[in-house]
Amino acid sequence: MSLEQKIMPELKAAMLAKDEKAIRSLRAIKAAIIIAKTAEGAGGELKEEDEVKLLQKLIKQRKDSLDIFVQQNRNDLAAKEKEEIEVIEKFLPKQLSPEELKEEITKIIAQSGASSPAEMGKVIGLANKQLAGRADGKTISLTVKELLSK
Repeated sequence: MSLEQKIMPELKAAMLAKDEKAIRSLRAIKAAIIIAKTAEGAGGELKEEDEVKLLQKLIKQRKDSLDIFVQQNRNDLAAKEKEEIEVIEKFLPKQLSPEELKEEITKIIAQSGASSPAEMGKVIGLANKQLAGRADGKTISLTVKELLSK
């Protein structure tokens, strides 16, 4: 079942329940899907990995906005961003815990044969492919850096 097919019944239910945060978030996802599907070269369909990347992009945008709103002491806008992040995260695969992430990255480091921080790029590339959707890139990068600098 595609992401769009999962979202439509959720959007209808949110509209009936007059749940503003869900409506706002689901409409943002739907708009991003439509933009991605109609983009040049997309072919009108999204693969599952593209859907995950799209959701991660939406969450990253909201986290960046959240940071700015918190810095500027705009708690009203920050609360909206937090709400949207919660709704969007429901459609992502289960995220790895910090311990699970360290374990997975340790395996990837062993596979790649990396032993120094100079080889961090190679490990991050492999980790991003293998852990796509289960951890965000920033967390992966920080974990790889930490493990390779030991």
